[in-house]
Amino acid sequence: MSAGTPLPGTPTPMHYWTGAAGVRIAGDAWGPPDGPLVLLQHGGGQTRHAWKGAGETLGAAGYRAVAFDARGHGDSDWAPDGRYGQDLMVEDLKCVVAALGARPVLVGASMGGGTSLTAIGEDQVDATALVLVDVGPHIEPEGVDRIQAFMSQKPDGFASLEEVADAIASYQPHRTRPSNLDGLAKNVRLGADGKYHWHWDPRYRSSRRDLMHRRERLEACSSRLQLPTLLVRGGLSDLLSEAGAQVFLNLCPHSEYVNVTGAGHMVAGDRNDIFAQSVIEFLKRTVPVGASPTHPAHTLRPHHEGPPGDLRDVP
Repeated sequence: MSAGTPLPGTPTPMHYWTGAAGVRIAGDAWGPPDGPLVLLQHGGGQTRHAWKGAGETLGAAGYRAVAFDARGHGDSDWAPDGRYGQDLMVEDLKCVVAALGARPVLVGASMGGGTSLTAIGEDQVDATALVLVDVGPHIEPEGVDRIQAFMSQKPDGFASLEEVADAIASYQPHRTRPSNLDGLAKNVRLGADGKYHWHWDPRYRSSRRDLMHRRERLEACSSRLQLPTLLVRGGLSDLLSEAGAQVFLNLCPHSEYVNVTGAGHMVAGDRNDIFAQSVIEFLKRTVPVGASPTHPAHTLRPHHEGPPGDLRDVP
């Protein structure tokens, strides 16, 4: 199943991999194939395209940057059974890592950050470094509600791209509304009903949430981190507050922290220049191009059993 037909101008994925239970995962890559691998995972309701600017910058710096659409998003398959839990996202990540055949740096925004933190904290992926983007164990319920409200708009579809642009502008009032709407093509699909629908599986949005269970699980994962870690927060974010960021920094005291003023929850999209430069400065010290990463490889242990697969992380 899918949301409909991709619009003209929608970029074709550069790569496909097989995820958990055969779900096809679509992705793009930038930079030299032999550069240190950096895996970029987007937030709920986003696509791999959220990382294009950062991926190009990382690639130019000598890293092999790879961004992929999570199951049920963008050009990746929808889950046949409609399940989009954190554990399934981790399984997809493990499949992509295995297919690429290298220890990765994991960079995750929001939902993708929760997947990255869980994968490393529960010893399921052996990574060289971790970058969390506007996410932590403690997030603001009001921010979660605002994301859910945005994703719930127009369940029957939008009549025009102008309506799509209005919906995005209402969620991101700090950004200038684009006059050229061609860039929206990758965010929606044209349905058989003649209306524009978001690219994601609506069953993802309707999955149940347990924020307390999520908090406890990610707190435990945060306290187990031993590898180089960077937390990047959007200074205008209503999802990860400054207090929430400090909770993570206390749980993982060796981690580094960057607060990007002028950026909201979508940090890379709002201030990609500052975001990409902060990540590259961090990686030059911890996973330098042409040299061994500072965090040595280790043997993975049997992981802690997490919540059931239909327990979805927040976007």
